[in-house]
This record gives sequence, structure tokens and C-alpha cells, in this order.
Amino acid sequence: MTSPPRTQKLLEVCDIVVRFGGILALDGVSFDLERGLILGLIGPNGAGKTTLFNCLSRLYTPARGDIRFEGRSLLTRPAHRIAEIGISRTFQNLALFARQSVLDNVRVGAHARRRGDFVSDMLQLPWARRQEREIETRAWELLELLELRAVAHELPDGLPLGTRKRVELARALAAQPKLLLLDEPAGGLTHHEVGELGRLIRRLRDERQVTVLLVEHHMNLVMSVSDTVVALDFGRKIAEGPPAAVQQDAAVIRAYLGDARSVAAMAREVRR
Repeated sequence: MTSPPRTQKLLEVCDIVVRFGGILALDGVSFDLERGLILGLIGPNGAGKTTLFNCLSRLYTPARGDIRFEGRSLLTRPAHRIAEIGISRTFQNLALFARQSVLDNVRVGAHARRRGDFVSDMLQLPWARRQEREIETRAWELLELLELRAVAHELPDGLPLGTRKRVELARALAAQPKLLLLDEPAGGLTHHEVGELGRLIRRLRDERQVTVLLVEHHMNLVMSVSDTVVALDFGRKIAEGPPAAVQQDAAVIRAYLGDARSVAAMAREVRR
């Protein structure tokens, strides 16, 4: 069986519909994400952003539509087998292992794509030991990249929020993703930390050739790092395009501000 052709489209979201009882959470949402780009997904609270993220990571199954990654549907793949094809995510509410060190949390991410079995690990076969050494090396490289080496042996719960967010990012990167899903990474960060985060996201894209899908309320971050932006409102896509164009879209302004205020008002909202 031949592999599908390698196209520029890494991710294709095709006419996704999600219902929760009588609530239509996503209503025919479609967009593509090309390799090597950063796509910002924006919208007011309740717009459907997190629901879409949960479809991408296979926590939810759409009632209609398809999601294709490298040309193949994700919808037949269970959530625990998403990382092995090259998709990792962070969470809005941090999901770190509180009783494991920072280093061990990052190691867990690397194990998501580890190939092995109980017998090989128990017998410490040469290839299993080699794989463990590679995981250890990768974990320390990420700790260095994200300036976490000094806290490698500390428990995450006692660390500042910004540091814990970098730990979760390191864990997601440890799986060597092709697509990185970032769910509200700027939440709770200071203005300075948000600026550093934006530079880091760009650096990761450029140096590690990782494609990024970013859900974020911090408009300045989204507009400064994204190559393209998709806006949702009440489960529908209302705009798509370059950040400057989406920022000035009348439907986006109405969705965020509640009426047809001026583009200047929207710009003030973005700069906050």
C-alpha cells in the first residue's frame, strides 16, 4: 500500500459539525493549515475554539465532516494514538504530573512516541537502552532550549505559572510533533512573559520546523505571531486570512465588541 503524496496541506478541517444535545457547538467549520505556518484560532468565549481543539486531539468525535492529517482521516484514530503520528498539544488548564519532577514530565512526552514493549524493557535489550538514552538526551535539550535546566529536578507545583507553562510546552515538544496545538498558552502571563512567548513560538516554528495551531484570547500575541487567522463565532467561521485583514473584518469586530464600532476600537482591543 503506497503512502499518500506529501502535500503542503498538513491539516485539513472539512465541514466539522459538533452537537451537544440541542446545542450546535460547531457548524460546518472548514480550513486548511499548510506545513510550517502558524495559524491563530480566535473568537469570543463560547465560539467553539476549544471544541475544535478537542476534535483535533480526538477527545470529541464530530457528528459530520472530516479532519485529515497528512492526507489521512484522524477520525478513526483514538486519542492515545494521536501523538505517534506527530500531533501534540498543551492544555488551557495545565495537566502536569504534580509528583514527578520537571525532567520526568518532559520524559513522559518523549515516551508518547516511543516504540517498545514490556519484555524488551524488562530485559534491557540494547535497542531499548539506546532508545532510553535518546529520550534522556532529547529531554535535556528541551530543558536547555526553554531555560528549565535549573529546575529540572524540582516538582512543578512549586514553580511560577510562566515556568510551568514552559514545562508543559517542553513535554509537548518532546514527542517531536509535526503539528503543535497550543491552547491558551498566554493565559495568566505578564505582558513581558507574553512577549517572550511570542518570540519562542516563532523560534520553535523556524528552528524545529513545527507547524502551530494556536487558540488564544490575547489578541496581540495572535496577531503578532500568526501567518493566518481563523475567527469563529457561535460555532461558525466568520473570517479567515492574514492577521491585518481579519483584525479589520466587520464580522470579527461585531463578534468581539457587540456592535459595529470602528476599526480603531478593534485596534485598541488588540493592543490590550
